[in-house]
Amino acid sequence: MESQVVLQMNHIMKIYGNGVVANEDVSLELRKGEIHALLGENGAGKSTLMKVLFGIESPDQGEIILNGTPVTIKSPQDAISKGIGMVHQHFMLVPSLSVAENIILGVAPKKGIFIDMDKAVESAQNIAQEYNFDINVKDKVEEIPVGIKQKVEILKALYRGAEILILDEPTAVLTPQETDELFVQLMKLREKGHTIIFISHKLDEIKKICDRATIMRNGKSMGTYDVADITTQEMSKLMVGREVSLTFEKNEQHLTEKVLLKVRNLTINNSQGVLKVDDLSFDVKGGEILGIAGVEGNGQTELIDTLTGINKKYKGVIEMKGKDIANASIDDIRSLNLAHIPEDRMTSGCAKNLSIQENLFSNQYKKHRYSGRLMLKQKAIEKRSDELIKEFLIKCRSRKQNVGMLSGGNIQKVIVAREFSTYPDIIIANQPTRGIDVGAAAFIRQRLLEFRDAGCAIVLVSADLTEIFSLSDRLAVMYKGKFAGFFNDVAHVTEDELGQHMLGIKRDEVLEGVLYE
Repeated sequence: MESQVVLQMNHIMKIYGNGVVANEDVSLELRKGEIHALLGENGAGKSTLMKVLFGIESPDQGEIILNGTPVTIKSPQDAISKGIGMVHQHFMLVPSLSVAENIILGVAPKKGIFIDMDKAVESAQNIAQEYNFDINVKDKVEEIPVGIKQKVEILKALYRGAEILILDEPTAVLTPQETDELFVQLMKLREKGHTIIFISHKLDEIKKICDRATIMRNGKSMGTYDVADITTQEMSKLMVGREVSLTFEKNEQHLTEKVLLKVRNLTINNSQGVLKVDDLSFDVKGGEILGIAGVEGNGQTELIDTLTGINKKYKGVIEMKGKDIANASIDDIRSLNLAHIPEDRMTSGCAKNLSIQENLFSNQYKKHRYSGRLMLKQKAIEKRSDELIKEFLIKCRSRKQNVGMLSGGNIQKVIVAREFSTYPDIIIANQPTRGIDVGAAAFIRQRLLEFRDAGCAIVLVSADLTEIFSLSDRLAVMYKGKFAGFFNDVAHVTEDELGQHMLGIKRDEVLEGVLYE
């Protein structure tokens, strides 16, 4: 017997003020008690469709039918009141409050005019037990791991009565063990009759947990499929409109003799004085990719900020191409032919209110090729911009378009085009394919391998373990500011073994092969 249809979004149309058609005649049907994947490249219209469902955006056309009744959803509060909850990719929790306080925030039980904290704790505890979520609700949110924060977000939605739950890239920051735990919880929710919309780029996860998948491309639906009947290759083809290679042929490695990046006894405290990187030493030669895995918050960000000159407060020695960078400015470090793909493309990767061309040349305008004695060489800049847009497959109206108007995948391509067009000797890539579609991710990964083959030294920090495994020549795991594990033979490391090092369950005291000396 076919399950009951709980939600229909029929012929949804959404056109933004700038003329971008985000959703064009999109229909989506959800059944009670299913995990339904929503797939598509960045800019395909998935987020807009979910914003319409959650009341953040209003559609220009189309209807939403909830449990057989047409409804208008005016705001997120309205969506919540109708039993629709959303867990955003970037958690909406208050770190200084407890788990219980976060769960009941805005709908707290009262004793007179005051919040009844005992009742709040009891209510939070009850809902955690009802759904078998093993959480201490008295813990402060800032002190709990990422995997638990994810569960708190889900409980927050369930506490408000969510029957339909939208999960946006829920596994982006989780270890394999935390992902498995989340999947167990999601299957329990499915058994209890909840309907889950699962937005993800990880096709193997969709195969593992989802019942059906609706695939979007360029604002349109490419249809809904039973996940059991469609391969990951077919999914990716429907998403991008062409065959995408999901595996890489890595050429045989040719290391250069020279250590291009040398780090010794690096110790970094953050602005609150907390130790974030603890006496770390390693080398990277030309012709290799050193992958760094780890749960977020274990010192990766501080390490990358220091290597790229953003943070100057550290102890220890960093040498690039034999030069100590202690007193070097970011510009000096860049002039050593360093490229940096930052973790957050919107805050530190691009200037969203400037054009594609201005972003592409923000690190090159001093070069003689593009700069005369008094004026920039506009013709040369325009010609090179058009070449880069074509070479890096950036989808845009023209080089004059504001970067902020592009999809996430295309913004990332602009950043990568800017960084890679300087033909770097050292590349620091921090989450280079986070939150972007399979097509753009495959393109960027292929480029990294080409630079490795050309003798570049690459440090790759990534939460995507498939990426880490397929690209890295050597692999380190960061835990509490140290390397908890270091692997010279990546082919024989399992995801489970890596996950145990990431969670600190396994820690290797003696690390072989970190240094070349």
